[in-house]
Amino acid sequence: MAVLQQILGIELIPLTEPLTRRKEALAAAAYFATFSYGGYLGALFGVYLLFTRFWWLTLVYICWVYLDRKTCENGGRTSDWIQKWSWWRHLRNYFPTRTVLVPGFKLNPNKNFLFCCFPHGVIPCAPFSSLLCPGNILQKLYPELRMKIAGLDMYFRLPISREIGLGKGGISCSVKSLTHVLAKPEGGHGVILYPGGAAEAMYARPGQYRLVLKDRKGFVKLALKTGASLVPVFTFGEVDLFDQVQNPLICRFQLFVKKLFRFTVALPLGSGFFQTSFGLIPRRKPLFIVVGQPIDVARVENPTQKEIDELHQKFIKQLVNLFDTYKYDYLVNPEAKILELE
Repeated sequence: MAVLQQILGIELIPLTEPLTRRKEALAAAAYFATFSYGGYLGALFGVYLLFTRFWWLTLVYICWVYLDRKTCENGGRTSDWIQKWSWWRHLRNYFPTRTVLVPGFKLNPNKNFLFCCFPHGVIPCAPFSSLLCPGNILQKLYPELRMKIAGLDMYFRLPISREIGLGKGGISCSVKSLTHVLAKPEGGHGVILYPGGAAEAMYARPGQYRLVLKDRKGFVKLALKTGASLVPVFTFGEVDLFDQVQNPLICRFQLFVKKLFRFTVALPLGSGFFQTSFGLIPRRKPLFIVVGQPIDVARVENPTQKEIDELHQKFIKQLVNLFDTYKYDYLVNPEAKILELE
C-alpha cells in the first residue's frame, strides 16, 4: 500500500476501513452533492422526462412547485420523517462535530433567536449537522425550541434540494421569510443564518479565517425590528473541509455568477472514497461549534442607523472574543491564527 501511494502520489484509504466509516463518507458525499448540484441534476432529469412517455410527471411537479412556492417564506414545512433519516447521524459522526456552549449559556424560552454562524465555508456543514439534527445539545436543553435554517430562495425552486431542504427545516433567507419566523409573539423559534453568504464562501481556504461582516448589517436591523436575540456562532474547522481551485479566470467567473445570481459556483478540492488527496467529499476533520451567549435585543419598529451600528459593533466584539478565546482549544498553532474581517 505504501509503495502504491508513493507511485500515485496520493494518500489511499485502507481497504480494511470499517463499514461504518464508509457509510459516514457516503453520507458526507450525498450531503455535498445534494445541496450543491442536486437541484440542477433534478432539473435536467425533469427536462429529460419531457421527451419520454413520463412527460406528465415533469408538468405535475412544475405545478406543485408553483402552488407550493411560498412555503419557504411562510415558515417552511419540516418533515419528521426526513428529520429522522440516519443520513444526518452518519453526517454528524463523519467529521465528527462537537457543540460547545459558552459558560453561563442560557436561552429565554419566550424569545426568538437568530443564530448567526461564521465562517460560511465552501458549503456549510457544522451548524447544519449539529444544531439542526435531532438529538443535538440545544434540543436536549430546550426541547421546545423550533429551529430553522435559512438558505437562498433559489434552493427552494429546484427539485430534490427544495424537498429535502424544506423537510430538514429550511426557509428562505429573504427579509419577509425571516421576519415571519422571528416576529412570532409566542417565542421559542430559532433561525440559523450565514450572514457572510456567497462572498465569504469564496474566501474559504484551510487555516484561513476571513469573514465578510463589516458591512453586513441587515441581520442586525432585522433583529432590532423583530426583537430577536442575536446568537454568535463560530465553527473551528469549517474552512478546513475543502480547498478551492485558484485560478484568475475561474475567480472572475465566480464573481460574475455571484453578482448575477447571488450565489457562487464552487470548485472544491476535498477527499474521495478511496483516497484523501482529492475529490468532492468534505475532508474528515473535526468540527467544533462554539455557541456564544445570546445578545438580548429590544424590539424597535424603526431602528436608527446609530442603533444598528451600536448593535453591530457589539455583535462583532462578541464574535471576535469567541474566536480569540477558543482558538487555543481547537486550532493548531493558535498564536499565528488571526480573524480577518471585511
